[in-house]
Amino acid sequence: MTKGDHVSYNEPPPPPPQYGAPQPPYGGMPQKTNTKAIWSLVLGIVGLLCCGFFTGIPAIILGNTAKKEIAQTGQPGRGMAQAGFILGIIAVVLGILGIILYFAGTLTVNGNASSS
Repeated sequence: MTKGDHVSYNEPPPPPPQYGAPQPPYGGMPQKTNTKAIWSLVLGIVGLLCCGFFTGIPAIILGNTAKKEIAQTGQPGRGMAQAGFILGIIAVVLGILGIILYFAGTLTVNGNASSS
C-alpha cells in the first residue's frame, strides 16, 4: 500500500481464486521404455517358442545392452531387459540340448523323441 491508498471496509473483498483451477503440469513427459529392452523380451519369448539360437542370441545381446543403457539414462524397462536376457539364455540352452539329442539319435527332425 502507498500513502494515497485507503482501505475501505464498505466494499467486499475480491473473490478468492476458483477451487480446482487448472494447475501447471508437473515434471515433463514420462520417459519411454527402452526399445532394446522390449525387443530383447520379444526375441526371448520367440526363442523359447520355436527358434532357439536364431532369436536367443540376439535376445541376450539386446538384453545386456539395454541394461547398460538403462543404468546410464534411467529409462524404464530394466525388468523387460532382464527377462529378455534370461529367456534368451534359456532358448540357447534348449537349442544346444536339441542339437545334442538330435545327434545322439534321440530326437528326430520333426521333433518326436524315439524310444529305442
